[in-house]
Amino acid sequence: MQVPEAGRQGITMLIDLLPLLPLLLMGVVAGLLSGLLGIGGGLVFAPMLMLIGLPPHEALATSTVAIVPTTLGGTWSHLRQGRLALRPCLAIGVAAALSGLAFSRLGGLLLGWQLLALQAVMYTALAFTIEPRREAADGADEPPVPLPGLVAVGGVSGFAGGLLGVGGGLMMVPLMVKGLRMPLHAAIRLSTLAVLCSASAASVEFLSGGRAEPVMALWLGGSAAVAARWSAARLEKVSERLLVRMLRTITVALALDTGRRGLQLLLA
Repeated sequence: MQVPEAGRQGITMLIDLLPLLPLLLMGVVAGLLSGLLGIGGGLVFAPMLMLIGLPPHEALATSTVAIVPTTLGGTWSHLRQGRLALRPCLAIGVAAALSGLAFSRLGGLLLGWQLLALQAVMYTALAFTIEPRREAADGADEPPVPLPGLVAVGGVSGFAGGLLGVGGGLMMVPLMVKGLRMPLHAAIRLSTLAVLCSASAASVEFLSGGRAEPVMALWLGGSAAVAARWSAARLEKVSERLLVRMLRTITVALALDTGRRGLQLLLA
């Protein structure tokens, strides 16, 4: 029995798409974490891209590009809920974009194992600093958000996104909670926006320099955007203690995995 030409073409296209299915699954996982924790997804994207064979510099650049649609999905959900104020968004967003553009050129100056070592150090430090915020006294007003502090935090996001290929959400959330005394849920929302800005700026440099794989980034970021929008809409239903436990678990696992990969590259 002969298969019609259209059927053969469809089967061929399906076979060609099979290697991309893991990217879709990775994107969904990263998107769920992005919407709940205010991270960009790079902590999932970069290790998995290296696992399927991309070298560190290319994996980190592709990860940054995939972060853009991922965080766009979460940010859009927060904006629709009216939970992002204009002035804090401008302060952290503009700083993150400018910093991301400035640091996007520096990653190429470091060896692969050096990039991974810096990531491992960052994750280890964060694992020991993330903790629930002390509850404010009953009836006490939340302190105003210091805009200069948000500018500084946005700069940290740009550094992480441009140099290390991660969105910086794991760094920004503890800084806003502990340093600026912001509620965790508010910090996560602003972090999502800042990661979007810093990753967008850094992606311009990575794509123009040919350091990223745009097709892989599109598959990752597209599926992640859908998942991030879904989880971001349900952020307020998740307790602060559960969010902190999730952040700690992720940072410890990433510190161990990234350190192992960096050591392997160094010894090789």
